[in-house]
Amino acid sequence: MIAAKHILGTFDEALGALRNNVLMMAGLTERSLERAMKGLFDRNDDLCATTIADDEEIDQLEKQIDKDGVDILLRFQPVASDLRRVVSAMKLSSNLERMADQATTIARRARKLNRHPPLPEVDLIRPMYDHAMSMFKDSIDAFVREDVDLGCAVVTRDEKLDELNHDASRKLIERMAQDPDQLRGYLNLIFVGRCLERVGDHATNIAEDAVYAAAAQDIRHPSLTATT
Repeated sequence: MIAAKHILGTFDEALGALRNNVLMMAGLTERSLERAMKGLFDRNDDLCATTIADDEEIDQLEKQIDKDGVDILLRFQPVASDLRRVVSAMKLSSNLERMADQATTIARRARKLNRHPPLPEVDLIRPMYDHAMSMFKDSIDAFVREDVDLGCAVVTRDEKLDELNHDASRKLIERMAQDPDQLRGYLNLIFVGRCLERVGDHATNIAEDAVYAAAAQDIRHPSLTATT
């Protein structure tokens, strides 16, 4: 569903600029996650360093989006769907910034792993990475297209990511007992898995906000809603 053109062209321009900055931030965050994981899989310290250095640009974009969002709220005092679109864009930027923080943490963990012989158990992380990135990309797509069905579908996929993380962590803990000399390496991989789980959590938040912006439907905490 594509939003109808607002009666005030200046509001459209301001909202369009805000959304463009959000999409730019999403692109930078996606790139950071991909570089961090490639730095881990390929044992490339340069990619890890680039990921860490790029975090500042993403932080600055978040501040700009917050500033522009508040300015739109004050200037135009939007209501109903217009208000939801502005607020959801601001909330999305916050989730993107936290995703970028996870990319930075992954890059730092990867650099520590790269100082030691490679661990074949790194392959346990790959399915988590693929699943988390798929959720991330689809959540952004749901926001851009105002696609309620896609947003709801992303939310349901978070449980699978939690299961993947649980299984990988269990196997890595077993390896710690079998090979205590590599304990630090296995711990770093567990922390990478937790970072990817958090990426999925933030993708879920974005998808929920996309649904709310498009349809004024709050799909957070469905178990609580069912009992009320």
